[in-house]
Amino acid sequence: MQHHQLIPPWLEKLLETAFFSVCRTHGAAARSECNMYCLDCNSDAFCFYCRSSRHNNHQVIQIRRSSYHDVVRVSEIENVLNIGGVQTYVINSARVLFLNERPQPKSGKTVSHICEICGRSLLDALRFCSLGCKVVGIKRNGNTSFMLEEISSSTTRMISSSSTRRRGEEELREGSQQDIYPPTPPSTSSNRRRKGIPHRAPFGS
Repeated sequence: MQHHQLIPPWLEKLLETAFFSVCRTHGAAARSECNMYCLDCNSDAFCFYCRSSRHNNHQVIQIRRSSYHDVVRVSEIENVLNIGGVQTYVINSARVLFLNERPQPKSGKTVSHICEICGRSLLDALRFCSLGCKVVGIKRNGNTSFMLEEISSSTTRMISSSSTRRRGEEELREGSQQDIYPPTPPSTSSNRRRKGIPHRAPFGS
């Protein structure tokens, strides 16, 4: 199978895009940083206001930053991309993955898992540290893919379509706790419920 059949046409453009510049159209507004990308238009990054006016009903993902590196939430990208083999991280209670390779100074320590492409240490027994390294791995070996299976992809999109539309109306900013909701622990009240005191029925006269 050819590389273009294993990598979506928008992915490499996304990985090359510069984010977090100030929007030339809405620069005076509060939410004018260009941190969004439209998978349908496959063009430049844009801001919150551009999304509302030019990309309504399009597939849009938001890019965030962690330690000056671009990341995307797993919940936003997994519906359109097979992220298997890529290391994910939990930042501000949200699971994310990095767009591109991050340089790592050599520490001299022995590590159990490393990225096949750049050699960065990984937390889990996976192949790549980022989407960019997976792209290189596909072009080099062709033994993995970003493409979702057609059936599972369409099913996932139907399930997530309503929640995706709701998220699009909310303000999502890197480092903000307001838009990140940690999972609620299961209630244990039923396990601690005290039994009531039994009452005997009165004897009949």
